[in-house]
Amino acid sequence: MRLVHVATIFWMALVGAVQAEENLVEIGDPERGAKMFKRCQSCHQVGKGARHKVGPHLNGIFFRPVANFQDYKYSKSLNAARTDGMIWDIEGLSSFLEHPKDVLPGTKMSFRGMKKEKDRNDLLAYLRQFSDNPQDIPEAAPTARKVEVELSPEILAIVGDPEYGEYLSSECTTCHQVDGDYDGIPSITQWPTEEFVIAMHAYKVKQRSHPVMQMMAGRLSDEEIAALAAYFAELE
Repeated sequence: MRLVHVATIFWMALVGAVQAEENLVEIGDPERGAKMFKRCQSCHQVGKGARHKVGPHLNGIFFRPVANFQDYKYSKSLNAARTDGMIWDIEGLSSFLEHPKDVLPGTKMSFRGMKKEKDRNDLLAYLRQFSDNPQDIPEAAPTARKVEVELSPEILAIVGDPEYGEYLSSECTTCHQVDGDYDGIPSITQWPTEEFVIAMHAYKVKQRSHPVMQMMAGRLSDEEIAALAAYFAELE
C-alpha cells in the first residue's frame, strides 16, 4: 500500500469540509437549545468573547480533549480523564450532561444532570453553533449522529489478524497517532473492532463523506479492514 503525502491528505480534507453532508441525523433544535443553556450560563459562557467563569467556556467543545485549557483549574477527575485520552464527542457530552457525577466522579460541577434526551440534544445543537472548522467535518469531529452502513453477519464475523493489521497500518498512522493522543485528528486506538469495521465500510461505500477516507477504505478488502480493526483495538 502506498503512503499518501500529508499535504495531499490535508488538502483533500479541506475539500471534504465543504462537500454536502449526507446520511446525517440532526442533533436537535438549536433555538430550543438556547433556552436549555440558561441552566448552564451561571457557570459557563459561550459565543463571541466567552471567558471562563466557574466553569470553562464552551466554544469549540465538540471533539475537544477533556481538561484542555491551561488557564483553567480542573478537578482531579477531569485531569485524569484527559490523561486517559477522553474526548468530548457527542455521545460523551450527552452522557456527561445526563449524569455528570456518574461519568466523572469527583467533578466539581454541581449540575445534577439533564435527564430528558430531547433537552440534551437541543442543548448540544445550540452549542454546536459555536464549534469552528475543522470541527465542521463530521469525520473529524462528529456533531451529528450518522446512520451507518448495515453489514452482513459474514463480514462482521471475520476475525482480523493484528500482525497483518500492523503491516497495513502505515497509511493510518500518517495522520492518526499510535499512542492515541489527540492532535487535531481523532484517535482510532482501542476502537471496538465492530465499530471500526462499520466505519471503514461506510467510507468504502461512500456513506461517510470524507474523501481521503473514502479513497483509503476503497483500496482495502474485507479481510484487510478486519486486520486493521484487530490491530488498533489491541494498541495501548
